[in-house]
Amino acid sequence: MALLALRFGPLLPAPPHHRRVLRNRCRVRIVASNAPTPVRDGGAAAVVWFKHDLRIDDHPGLAAAVSEPRRPVVPLYVFDRRILAGNVGCVGARRPIRLSVGGYSDKMLELLLFALKDLKMTLKSQDSDLLIGLGNAEDVVLKLVNEVQAGLVFTEEEVEYRVRDVLANVESSLSNGSFSWGSPPKIVAWSAPLYDYKNLGAVPTSHDDFLKKKLPLATPLAAATLPALNLELDTGSLPTLEELKCFLKEITPEDNWAPLKRMPARSILKRTISQRKIKSNATLSTINEENIDDAATMDSVASGKRIINSKFASENSLEVSGGTEITLDALAAYLKYLEGTGNASWQELHDKVRLAETRYGASFYILFGPAIQLGVISRRKAYTETIQYEKDRNAGFLSPFGYSTPTVTSAVDAICSMEYTFLGNEGPPVLLVHGFGAFLEHFRDNIDKIAATGHRVWAITLVGFGKSEKPNVNYSELFWSELLRDFIVEIVREPVHLLGNSIGGYLCAIAAGLWPSLAKSLVLLNSAGSVVPNYSFIPLSEERRTSWISRLQAQLLLLFLRSRAEGILKEYYPTRTERVDKPLLDQIVRASYDPGAAKVLESVFNFNLSIPLNFLFDSFGGKILVIQGMKDPLTKSEAFVTMLREHCSKVQIRELNAGHAPHDEVPDEVNTILCKWVEQIEVKPALEKTKAI
Repeated sequence: MALLALRFGPLLPAPPHHRRVLRNRCRVRIVASNAPTPVRDGGAAAVVWFKHDLRIDDHPGLAAAVSEPRRPVVPLYVFDRRILAGNVGCVGARRPIRLSVGGYSDKMLELLLFALKDLKMTLKSQDSDLLIGLGNAEDVVLKLVNEVQAGLVFTEEEVEYRVRDVLANVESSLSNGSFSWGSPPKIVAWSAPLYDYKNLGAVPTSHDDFLKKKLPLATPLAAATLPALNLELDTGSLPTLEELKCFLKEITPEDNWAPLKRMPARSILKRTISQRKIKSNATLSTINEENIDDAATMDSVASGKRIINSKFASENSLEVSGGTEITLDALAAYLKYLEGTGNASWQELHDKVRLAETRYGASFYILFGPAIQLGVISRRKAYTETIQYEKDRNAGFLSPFGYSTPTVTSAVDAICSMEYTFLGNEGPPVLLVHGFGAFLEHFRDNIDKIAATGHRVWAITLVGFGKSEKPNVNYSELFWSELLRDFIVEIVREPVHLLGNSIGGYLCAIAAGLWPSLAKSLVLLNSAGSVVPNYSFIPLSEERRTSWISRLQAQLLLLFLRSRAEGILKEYYPTRTERVDKPLLDQIVRASYDPGAAKVLESVFNFNLSIPLNFLFDSFGGKILVIQGMKDPLTKSEAFVTMLREHCSKVQIRELNAGHAPHDEVPDEVNTILCKWVEQIEVKPALEKTKAI
C-alpha cells in the first residue's frame, strides 16, 4: 500500500518537519476565512496556479485574484513530474491506489484528468479557461508571467517537502527574472484552514486544549466569478492518459525500485514462505491471485465499464471521480446512506459504501480520499456540508452524545498526515523508527548527535502515533512495514541503515526481510518479536473487522494509560528514571487525546507478531546488530539473547545496562555503538571501490 504517498494535509496547515527553510523574498500570505483579501500588484494580470486545489468553489486564491476590478485572471495547471511524484495513495483503502511511474498510479492519473477536465469546462462556462503547461513549473510560470505581464501569482501554501521545493524554485526564478514593467511578481500563498484563527503559532498542539479554545469554524467561500479571459494565449489541451504516462516516463530516470512499490507486503511474505517450502495458512494459489489483483486489476484503469451518469470511473472503482458538482452530490448520497433512495447513481454509491466499509467508519476516505487530495472539494466544504446535514436531522442542533449516522461520523473524523524530520547534509543515511506509543522525539538525544558525526539522519513518526494523524485504518505490522518501505523509496531514495526500537525494531526487521535492497544494515533495540528454532510453520492472520468489544477495550486501555503513564514509563527506564521527564510525558499524554487514538489501540488486540525474527534475518541476509537493554521489564532479555546466539550466529549483540528504550535511557552509549557500526559497514564497500580503481 502506498501509505506515505498520500498528502492529506491536516485541518490546520502544519509547518514542514525538515530543516529546509522556504525563501520569502517576494511572498505574501493569505489565510482565508470568510472573505478574500485584496492584494495589489505592479503588473496588469494575476496568475492562479492550481496544484492540489482543482475547484473554483471555496478557493481563497481565486477569490483574492478576482477581488480587484478589471484585473485579468489567468488560471494555470502545470504537469510537473516533481509534483506528480509527490505524496500519493489512499491510506486505508480496501484497494489502494498504488504508486506507478513518476509517483501517481494510473488510477490516480485518470482521476486527475477527470478533475482537470471538469475544472476546464467550468472555467470555460465563465468565458475563461485553464491553461495547461507541461514541464518544470518555474519555466512554465516564468514564461506565462512575461506573456500576460502578471504582477501576482496565487498558489496554495504547501507542507510537503518536494512540492515546497518546487514552489521555492518558482519563487527564485521570478525573483531573478527581468520584467519590462519593473519589480518581480509576488507569489501569494493562500490556505483554507478549517478553523478561523489569527495566529497558527498560538494554536495548541494538544487536541484537548485545542477543543477548549472553541475556535470558530471558517465558512467556505462561494464559488468565484471570473472575468472573461480576453488574452491571446495558447491555452493548451489536456493530454490523454497514455500521453501523460509517456510524458512522465520520458523525464523519469529508471526506477529500479518500481516493482517494490507495487507488491504488497502480504504477497511478498506469502511468496517467500512458499519458495522456502515453509508451511503456512497461506497458499500459492492465493499468492498468484493477489499478484494478479495487485499488479493488474488494482492499477488498471480499463477494468470494468463505466455506468452512464455514474460517479465512478468504472464498475470496479471505489473512488469518486469527476469535478466539484459530482463530488458534492456523491457526498450528499454518502451522508444519506441510511435513508434509502430511488436515485440510481445514489444506489450505486450506497453499494460502494458497503464494499468500502472494511472497518467501522473507514469508507469515507476510500471513496472521497482522492477527491480531497486533488482538491476537487475542500476539506472545510466537506466538513461544513456534513455538519449541516447533521443539524438538519436534529432540528438545527448537534447532539453532545455523538453523531446520528456512521457516515457522518466517518466524514467528520477522516484525516491523515505524516510527520518526519531530517538532519545532516552528507554521510551514510540512517532511519530511526520508534516503538508503540512513541514518536520521533523519542530520539531527542540521538538525531543531532548522530548527524554531527557525519551521518544523514531521518526519524519518522509512524501514522497513528505522536503528532501524526490517526486515520481509521487497519493498523498491523504489515501496514507499518509498507509505510517504512514507501518512506525509504519516496523520501530517502536510497538504501538506509535501519534502526528500530520495540515494535519499531520488528517493523524494521520486516521491511529488511521483505525488501532487502532497501536496507544497508539492520539495528534492533529491544525489538518486539521472537526467535523460533527450526521454524516450520508461519501463521499469517487476515485482516478482520474490529468488534464493539475491542473498541470498548481500547477506550478503557486508553484511560488506564493516561492515568498511569509516568509509573509505567519509569519501569521502562530502570537505571535512569529521571529521563522520564515532563516533555516526554506531555508528548505521550497529548497524543492520547488526538482524534483516532483509540482506533490505534484497537490494533493491540489484533497484533500478529508470529513471523519469527530469524526468518526475517535469513530473508534479509545482511548485517544485523542487536542492542539489548538487559533490564527490560517487557522482555526476558537473558533468554532472548541466548536464543539469538544459538540460532542467529551472524547477528552481533551488544548488551547494555538499561531498560526497554536504551536509546533514550543511555543515549551516548547507543550513539557511539551505532556510529561505529555504520562506519564498519561503510568501510568495506569503500575499500573495495578503492581496490577497483
